[in-house]
Amino acid sequence: MKHFEDQVQAGEWDEVKRYLCGFTKVEDNPCSTKIFFEIRKQKYLKAPNRQDRAKAVEILVKDLKVFASLNKEHFKEITQLLTLDNFRQNKQLSNYSDKKSARNIMLVELKMLIGANPLFRDKLAFPAFKIHN
Repeated sequence: MKHFEDQVQAGEWDEVKRYLCGFTKVEDNPCSTKIFFEIRKQKYLKAPNRQDRAKAVEILVKDLKVFASLNKEHFKEITQLLTLDNFRQNKQLSNYSDKKSARNIMLVELKMLIGANPLFRDKLAFPAFKIHN
């Protein structure tokens, strides 16, 4: 988890995605879908924050289009952000005041989703060893 947390805090979204692919895929279950959606959403939000709508559209088509078939609501949510001058006008994103706070909020949500994901059970804690004398 430490490596994962460090990568999220650094905003290394491609590395976060690559790391998670060692444990799960987007389509494995609803928890996995939501985890990947949230990570890709962060990558997407960087573009409108820089006033780069062309990059936002590119990310939407390249990285987020998979959610159109997996979860229409996720895809609808993210495409509607393009209509806003500032994505922080969205009620759910209004507390994303800066990169650090956004990443902290994201990390808390990702940890909850990972904890709820059945594919991560028994992989989040180092196993206990019995000491034999």
